[in-house]
Amino acid sequence: MGPETKAKAFIKLDKFTPKIGYPDKWREYSKLEIRSDDLIGNLARIARFAAEYEYAKIGKPVDKSEWYMTPQTVNAYYNPGMNEIVFPAAILQPPFFDVLADDDAANYGGIGAVIGHEIGHGFDDQGSKYDGDGNLENWWTDEDRIEFEKRTSELIKQYDQLSPTDAPDVKVNGALTIGENIGDLGGLTIAYKAYQIFLAGKTAPVIDGFTAEQRFFMGWAQSWRGKYRPEEVRRRVATDPHSPDEFRCNQVVSNLDEFYQAFDISESDKHYLPPQVRVRIW
Repeated sequence: MGPETKAKAFIKLDKFTPKIGYPDKWREYSKLEIRSDDLIGNLARIARFAAEYEYAKIGKPVDKSEWYMTPQTVNAYYNPGMNEIVFPAAILQPPFFDVLADDDAANYGGIGAVIGHEIGHGFDDQGSKYDGDGNLENWWTDEDRIEFEKRTSELIKQYDQLSPTDAPDVKVNGALTIGENIGDLGGLTIAYKAYQIFLAGKTAPVIDGFTAEQRFFMGWAQSWRGKYRPEEVRRRVATDPHSPDEFRCNQVVSNLDEFYQAFDISESDKHYLPPQVRVRIW
């Protein structure tokens, strides 16, 4: 970003609204009838209940305190129309965050990167089209938008070449997943910088033979551990705007110089990318 766009980005950032844990107002479900012997009927009543809930909002002021995820959801989101970042209580636990951990590095690599990811959505291919008040507005200079699209196109090309380990016959759709890939790359970059600011020049201890920087990236990697059937991997590749978990970990770190420094990565290593093809959005 050039100075003009960056100044407006800071204005938007200052207007971010964080929501953490749970809403102050709970949704009322007493009128929703659930029967133990009526699965199809339950689904129909739930759909009707949800539709009527939305219809009831017509003609009323927007409720900015409303949450669009439950506290029990292990997830987080950015809402561009509200310019808010939301972190339900359920994500504030391992492997993303451990309040009892003696190691800040792992927490920065876990929940820190999640926070950075959601902030990054405010400036990705879609969120960047909204201003700090949630209005659609082009606040970028033409030069910065062109450079942004140039970098994102390179990221799309990277992901287009990736095939999941459990479904080698398909490839990731770089265009479909670009928003989330920007969020992952930008989020981990933000979290790493935040951790360095936290250290304030001090050297963190080596724990179990791993440096703080290594534990930071290990915290990120542990967040994406998972196993899916090949059929589910193919379904997700075709429909999910998120890349497969293995690439949310490995392809992201392959673009960060700090990862190479932390683990002394060389050209002979599997996840090595030449410096000239590494993508840095921010």
